Amino acid sequence: MDLDHLTTIMSASGAPTPSDTSHALSHAYADSLDLHDPLSTFRSEFHIPTTADLTSTSPPPASTSIEPTHIPSPTCIYFCGNSLGLQPKRTAALINDELAIWATRGVTGHFHHPKSRPWVNIDENVSEHLAGVVGAKPSEVSAMGSLTGNIHLLLAGFYKPTESRYKIIIEGKAFPSDHYAIVSQLQWHGHTESSALVLIDPIAPSSTLTTNQILSTIDQHADSTALLFLPGVQYYTGQAFDMATITKYAQSKGITVGWDLAHAAGNIELKLHEWGVDFAAWCSYKYLNSGPGGIAGIFVHERHDLDPNTSTPRHRLAGWWGHDRVTRFQMDTQFLPLLGAPGYQLSNPSILDTTAHLASLELFTKATPAALQQKSRLLTSYLDFLITHPPEGTSDTLTSYYTILTPPSPFDRGAQLSIKFTKPGLMDKVFGKLTEKGVVVDERRPDVVRVAPAPLFNCFREVWVFGAGLWWECLGEGVKELEGR
Repeated sequence: MDLDHLTTIMSASGAPTPSDTSHALSHAYADSLDLHDPLSTFRSEFHIPTTADLTSTSPPPASTSIEPTHIPSPTCIYFCGNSLGLQPKRTAALINDELAIWATRGVTGHFHHPKSRPWVNIDENVSEHLAGVVGAKPSEVSAMGSLTGNIHLLLAGFYKPTESRYKIIIEGKAFPSDHYAIVSQLQWHGHTESSALVLIDPIAPSSTLTTNQILSTIDQHADSTALLFLPGVQYYTGQAFDMATITKYAQSKGITVGWDLAHAAGNIELKLHEWGVDFAAWCSYKYLNSGPGGIAGIFVHERHDLDPNTSTPRHRLAGWWGHDRVTRFQMDTQFLPLLGAPGYQLSNPSILDTTAHLASLELFTKATPAALQQKSRLLTSYLDFLITHPPEGTSDTLTSYYTILTPPSPFDRGAQLSIKFTKPGLMDKVFGKLTEKGVVVDERRPDVVRVAPAPLFNCFREVWVFGAGLWWECLGEGVKELEGR
């Protein structure tokens, strides 16, 4: 990213603009961005590991409170919220409430809860917040299950192959679990991967897909395709897709459209109801900061509440927690699904997982998705500028050792830059040195690191520390070691 583009992006959002390249590369400019950041206070809502925490081989120090005790040392630079979000400080207190109620109330906590969060309605406690995150009505979302399990549940309800329409279109570089799920669904319906799966791959030398390429593939297979299933944000490259355009176009061809939002929920602003998306699924442990393996979520557009052909509830795989709340405990064997996404639930959700989810979602509601996306674009644009402009005294030749896979436009990406190294073995050396310096990023072997500053807990100063200093230091050392200089 050049200075003009950085200046335009900053100016459009009302953020301070750099006077020249030297100013843009200075810590003073980074500090001015933090000073004018309306979301800066949210950083204090999170536990940020210290560098000593990350390297310690011992259990965390004992604490007399429910809050963990960090080993005294500088905080790390945590740019890995795309893999696992950090823990909100309020999470422990909320979970401790539930543990105390379980200890003192037992089963009665399901209906009589001193914090007004009865367990029998725990999923409803998060629906308003969750709806705001994905741009939906509360009745269109449900916190439930796990991502791949939910994909299977949704496909059971929405993949209805016929003799003429049976294909599923996905991207060729889909997250493996998505690919497995789609292929197994095809096989379940008697189809083969070779005959019924359509893959969209980037056209070399590009690492990303264009919207026109996706629409062209839809045209090529429109008459034989039953379902399109794509990611809102591609996990490897960080590319954000034009969900509104793709959804509308595919549906105009009679194709059902579903989205995997694992890397989109909590990352980019979503408007699932407005865009008319048929269904979507996501996890909550990445940008949604709800804990490792946290409860996942689904979206089902309200127009699918009833089957248009029968005016009865749409068929789905059924379980008792998806049954009408009023009659659920009458234990009748006739399934009466709840309207909306909650009707796809199978079992009662984990109270501890859902409470951790609530702790984080409350922060998203306060911050708002629009404000978070704006800051995310600023953070990632600033990072892009810093890692493509060597600071004074650094050789320009270092830029030849890597390339950025992520689209250059802030509107075509989320909070992630995927950096691919051009020399075999260089990624391992640079990643190792960054780790030693207290930087947490994600490695994708053999040659990519994903760097993801998250707007809720990352600040511009640490983007500067990384992008104007540690990145070049570790890259330079890695190149010297690799080339034996």
